[in-house]
Amino acid sequence: MTKILEQLNEKQREAVLQTEGPVLILAGAGSGKTRALTFRVAYLVKEKKIPPKNVLAVTFTNKAAGEMMDRVKELLGLPYSTPPFSQYIPHIGTFHSICVRILRKEIEKIGYKKNFVIYDDQDQLAVMKRVMKDLEISKDQIKPQAILGAMSDAKNKLVDARQFEEQIGSFFEEQVSKCFLRYARELKAADALDFDDIILLTVKIFQKYPDILKKYQQLFRYIMVDEYQDTNHAQYILLKLLAEQHKNICVVGDDWQSIYGWRGADVQNILDFEKDYPDAKIVLLEQNYRSTQNILDAAHQVISKNVNRKEKKLWTQNDKGNLLTLFEAHDEKDEARFVIEQIEELRKEHDLGFDDFAVLYRTNAQSRALEEAFLKADIPYKIIGGVKFYQRKEVKDILAYLYFTQNPLDRASFERIVNVPARGIGAKTIEKILHVATEKKLGILDAIEFLCDEEKGAEFGLAKSKKKVLRQFRALIQGLSAAASDLTVSNLVEKAYRDSGYEAMLARSGEEGLIRHENVKELLTVAKKYDDQADGILSFLEEVALVSQADSDLNQKEMVPLMTLHSAKGLEYKMIFIVGMEEGLLPHSRAVLNEREMEEERRLCYVGITRAKQKAHLIYTNSRSIYGSTQISVKSRFVDEIDNELFEEKYSEVTESVFFDDFGDNDKFRGKKGFIKKTVDLEFSTIDVNDDKKEKETKHETDFRDGDSVEHPEFGRGIVVSQEDGSVNVAFRKVGVKKLAKGIAPLKKI
Repeated sequence: MTKILEQLNEKQREAVLQTEGPVLILAGAGSGKTRALTFRVAYLVKEKKIPPKNVLAVTFTNKAAGEMMDRVKELLGLPYSTPPFSQYIPHIGTFHSICVRILRKEIEKIGYKKNFVIYDDQDQLAVMKRVMKDLEISKDQIKPQAILGAMSDAKNKLVDARQFEEQIGSFFEEQVSKCFLRYARELKAADALDFDDIILLTVKIFQKYPDILKKYQQLFRYIMVDEYQDTNHAQYILLKLLAEQHKNICVVGDDWQSIYGWRGADVQNILDFEKDYPDAKIVLLEQNYRSTQNILDAAHQVISKNVNRKEKKLWTQNDKGNLLTLFEAHDEKDEARFVIEQIEELRKEHDLGFDDFAVLYRTNAQSRALEEAFLKADIPYKIIGGVKFYQRKEVKDILAYLYFTQNPLDRASFERIVNVPARGIGAKTIEKILHVATEKKLGILDAIEFLCDEEKGAEFGLAKSKKKVLRQFRALIQGLSAAASDLTVSNLVEKAYRDSGYEAMLARSGEEGLIRHENVKELLTVAKKYDDQADGILSFLEEVALVSQADSDLNQKEMVPLMTLHSAKGLEYKMIFIVGMEEGLLPHSRAVLNEREMEEERRLCYVGITRAKQKAHLIYTNSRSIYGSTQISVKSRFVDEIDNELFEEKYSEVTESVFFDDFGDNDKFRGKKGFIKKTVDLEFSTIDVNDDKKEKETKHETDFRDGDSVEHPEFGRGIVVSQEDGSVNVAFRKVGVKKLAKGIAPLKKI
């Protein structure tokens, strides 16, 4: 192990060797934090002789957990085939996977069965739509997704349905509460949990049963947490409870890369670590192994404007490297054209593959123009986070058969498969089955048997043909359930696929059916990993419920990945393009009036720039068609926060001559590089710029400072965000950022 420690730098070794008590490792982008974490896990087991079962390492994605597991096996000298959670391997997994394992053992204490199922987003939506229909709440008045979002936010704060009911403060919260209570009952009746329940219920069990908590405190004597800056309140409390006894908790993270506030992550968790653990040891990992110094300097100049942060200064032994490219495009088509041209040019010049590049943007809506350009140029690309494999209909259908086989109380899965392939079982029949199940307190298969009984089910008037197919469906599920204990997981998947008639249905569907058939076959690839495991079917179903699809998207090589800045976190590429460096996009318009959100936008920009190993391109446009309208663009403040000497500036040939005819040679309206910028939003429409004799009758205010509150008769109230010669950029609550001419636009300071 001593030789292995020689592979670490001084600070990484310090982090590994500090094994006792609370430790905070502040790790900058590309500083080898995962390396330090995995070596620390291995050091505890191999050198400190801590039993593997007493070591817990938690991260956020299955990909990260898998890579950590493989690296730890290598460091411990274990065969690659060593199964997870064996006596030789520490507990390594995501928050959700670790909590699922705990719940499998403890959930019966709170009235669930051990074979509970996990509902994904689509399952949740189906349940919520049914709940809203039962409660006669209009989906047009309140969207089901809005209610699910409010519930998720509550659960991440450890607020359950009953607690939520006690703190209602508005009409919306009242409607959410009604749905929350009914939704919770529906899931409980089906022995089902959603993602947020997994951590919520684990914490509730720990809080309600101190003896159970003590058992896991004794088990997890050494706790390590990756990406601590991304933890929400529920995860924070979970860790605090587990670490309470021994306080051997080591958290690794970077407050500069906390970009998930919108889904509940709280950057204060990492900022306040020293308050929670006053005797904590702090280790700074500041040496960057990924990027050039120019890239690091540019990123630091952006992030340094944030107030709420821990101070550190990234450095590297790499060269200063290329300057960043700053490109000013005419519009989003020109922006996409530049990206294509640069990829083609740099590939030839540096012998690069398509997957050495990445295009990053703030919102998914920005991908449209880029996709069109990539298709036209015949350059292969992949939208990361596009249609997810486990969300494809045929995959979800086969999985639903397996879920229902394992848990015949699972209504969501039953409703999905009972008439797929088509069996002539319509909505009314399904409603009767579920009604009998509820009324008679029967399982779904027993309710089918009740309805098909000549005497018991007589009042429901089912036709003989209907009873026949229902009996066949019941026999199918019972047959799969009986076979589950004898067959391997992959064989059970094949049996469900074949016996249900799904395979035959796809065979009759031509080319589309062939593609969908290939997706089911890909599911078998995943299933085979569990063929040799005890309770393999449950482990398989847990993985497909918890897996992050972005991980598998990224496995496709020789394609240019297009993704949001959020999706790019943790990744690296030789060349990156950040498009849409404009006020209203990056930073997003909703952050302009909220300093906390603005700091998160700045962290997002920092994350984007530090994805680049060799070269970063920042691109903004003069105008952009997005969300159904065309608007004048304003260069992002984040660009202005970077020193000019770190940029090589490029301009579009289109932009340099555009609108010249509109304004003639009047120098008053020339932009830089001698071109005229479009001025629709500048309210120049009231001026005839070719007639020197005409003047605007009304003069308006020209003296503004950044941060001034202003009012416009059409756009409403806003805040001055930046200024240029003759114009002022204002963020309005209603319409986003507008560029207005000083002295001409009817702006009034308030």
